[in-house]
Amino acid sequence: MIKLAEDIKKLVPSFKMGVILYHDIVIEESPQMLKGRFQLFLESLKLDALEKAAADHPGIQEWRQVFKKLSMDPSRYRPSSEALLRRVYGGKDVALVNSAVDVNNFFSLQYGIPLGIYNADGVHGDVEIKIGDPGDQYEGLNGRLMNMEGKLLSADENGAFGSPIVDSKRTMTGEQVKNALQLVYLRPSMADDEAQKLLSAIEKMFVQIHGGSSDSYLIQ
Repeated sequence: MIKLAEDIKKLVPSFKMGVILYHDIVIEESPQMLKGRFQLFLESLKLDALEKAAADHPGIQEWRQVFKKLSMDPSRYRPSSEALLRRVYGGKDVALVNSAVDVNNFFSLQYGIPLGIYNADGVHGDVEIKIGDPGDQYEGLNGRLMNMEGKLLSADENGAFGSPIVDSKRTMTGEQVKNALQLVYLRPSMADDEAQKLLSAIEKMFVQIHGGSSDSYLIQ
């Protein structure tokens, strides 16, 4: 079960997330179809950068506001979607990692929202989306020990493992992963039917590439 902490609902009443569970998937190098589509999209973003700043993206703007409402400084702790878009707008490449991570990055850039993809077999017990407590920390994918106190995060019975800033190494996805949990940090302004359509689009593309089966739902 995945639940949303009550204090988040009070601070951001329209907060919503998408949850997708994938079963019996195959993660490997991204297929040429995804690589080509991703590259074309990155080139279009680099052209956008001539006229826009990352902060102009509606999704980025909304998530900066969410961070502020949760007493997180978005200039110090940027949503992963903003960090990724800033990288592209700065003319830097986005490294291809594996098919699962690449799908996440594609949708994150397209909609300006953070997404997390986790090894579901490494997640134990119920998951709560909450504000970090004293002592909440993990080794991030960036190699740093992340102090997650006061920050939006996802935690299982073993502690924090993810956030819209940076995820942990403990539940990272690689080619050994057969079952995955995807958390989609939706824009709060999205209507439920719009959010469900986006969730379905992500789910459909992921299953097309990785095979297996899936189920999804909204939490709010």
